[in-house]
Amino acid sequence: MKIGELSRRTGCNIETIRYYERIGVLRIPSRSGRFRSYAEEDARRLGFVRRARELGFTLDEVRALLELAKGGQQACSEVRSVAASHLATVRARIADLQRMEQLLADSVRACDAGDDPSCPLLQALQARPSPG
Repeated sequence: MKIGELSRRTGCNIETIRYYERIGVLRIPSRSGRFRSYAEEDARRLGFVRRARELGFTLDEVRALLELAKGGQQACSEVRSVAASHLATVRARIADLQRMEQLLADSVRACDAGDDPSCPLLQALQARPSPG
């Protein structure tokens, strides 16, 4: 299949496909004349990459998972390790977002109250971050 068909089937932008080829996440396809020629395996691999990226895995983590996918059942504990590390990162982001939500909610409430002549949100942004 040509790159346009691969893009349509996977929902992945053509430039992203080319980028993944350049960085080695996808193989450089064979050519049929001046057109790239992709196989079903390329579509499956790209689908895997897209799903992993949607779940927030970094490109390095995706590369590791792709390598581990070749290993069958033996690789399961290593995949678990990559997933556990990613889970910790996701949980840290969630905690950061919850702190951000609280700060913004407090600032909006303070703005709504109108008790402070200065802008509470700007004050919060100018304040030193708390260690944590």
